[in-house]
Amino acid sequence: MSEKPNIILIITDQQRYDTISALGFDHCITPNLDKLVENGTTFEQCHVTAASCAPARASLFTGYYPHTTGILKNADDWTRSWVEILADGGYHCTNIGKMHTWPFTTPCGFNERHVVENMDRFLEGAEFTDEWESYMQNQGIEKQRRELYRKRDDYNQALGAFAWEQTEDSHSDFFTGNKAVEWLGNYKKDQPFFLEIGFPGPHPPYDPVPSYLKLYDDIDIPIANVSDSDIQGQPEALKALRQHNAEVDHDSIVHQLNPSEEARLRQRKHYLANVTMIDHALGKIVECLERNNLCDNTVVIFTSDHGDCLTDHGHSQKWTMFEQITRVPLIIAGPSIQKNARVGELVQWMDIGPTILELANCESPKMEAISMKPALEGRNWHGRDYLFCEQVGDMVLTEVKFMTMIRGKEWKLVHFLDSDEGQLYNLINDPTENENLWNDPGYQSQKKVLTTKLLNWRVQSQLNHPTCWIDEK
Repeated sequence: MSEKPNIILIITDQQRYDTISALGFDHCITPNLDKLVENGTTFEQCHVTAASCAPARASLFTGYYPHTTGILKNADDWTRSWVEILADGGYHCTNIGKMHTWPFTTPCGFNERHVVENMDRFLEGAEFTDEWESYMQNQGIEKQRRELYRKRDDYNQALGAFAWEQTEDSHSDFFTGNKAVEWLGNYKKDQPFFLEIGFPGPHPPYDPVPSYLKLYDDIDIPIANVSDSDIQGQPEALKALRQHNAEVDHDSIVHQLNPSEEARLRQRKHYLANVTMIDHALGKIVECLERNNLCDNTVVIFTSDHGDCLTDHGHSQKWTMFEQITRVPLIIAGPSIQKNARVGELVQWMDIGPTILELANCESPKMEAISMKPALEGRNWHGRDYLFCEQVGDMVLTEVKFMTMIRGKEWKLVHFLDSDEGQLYNLINDPTENENLWNDPGYQSQKKVLTTKLLNWRVQSQLNHPTCWIDEK
């Protein structure tokens, strides 16, 4: 690897860990991601620091937890990132697709941005026209959106799953992938590049093109049962979240409290078909690297900002701390990086930041994130003893002010601010998180241990990092 390799960071939106065939989920059609797994290092326990888009992404691009960045929900001001350090260090920095900064087009350290945001913006940013939407308008193609979906007879039963009815190339994920390939093919600057490619999918509405949806016609897709004891054992704030999502159609989804197995399967197939579309786009990006002789000096990182319950645990989308939300894929491949390696240590998603800076031979500012580079080289690396994830109450999560998760290798606890309720799971005996032990008399000592560790972490974080470096003048 040269002193400053090219770096491509690919971030999908709302992609669960269990969506890649090579990671043990052979009902998924992901040949290009499978090759990336074979050619790189996979972190099997990477968890995000926030259970929704913007706070998770801001945490990644600053190296701090959300409570320190102050970016706790979508549309909170976020205008700076460590991309500035890469640019100052000699990199040409480009964003193609989604970043979810606020404002959407703030430079955030990039030399150039080609912005594509959520497919179905309804509140913040509804008036904004991104590059994909401009392309659609210029081509005379009407964008599929919530106002049109609501006119469908099946809208209330579809769980947000609708096939893309326009041309295949006009789909936002193919548009983003093709834009990235075009950019790579035209890049002639005599300096290394950092390219962030933000795919809008598989974030809902779940809208794959028909040809990719058809690939899943005859595939048996496993879907976990949702038990009454699981739902009844959840705190009242999460029960209210379920009800809210059934009454308000966020991202074109009308959630159902008791969906049929047919509806759940249909939603899952649409979601996975969109993942397969992104996999195809990844393949074209890798082919472009090979065609332009860039593979030998380019690091490719593939990951996602959080997952999606997809009706598991009775929930829609994110805003909870179940494994389906916090655990995301993270694959890193490139020169001098271990091939076909798996790392089982606990990793925070924001740890990608200092890892990139170290790979680029750029000095990192003070961060709460830590570099994973030793693990990429096969050296002994401990990872983290505990992971944390935060979520502020918002217009969707309406009945709790703030949730905080602490997760070790064996136990997970979720604290609800100003509430006697919470969640406690033994991840060894109950990896699917169906039995909430919060009120079980036999586990109160364990609850106390984790609650104390959570308190100490929060105080230590505030003591050591009262402000984020992006706030420094």
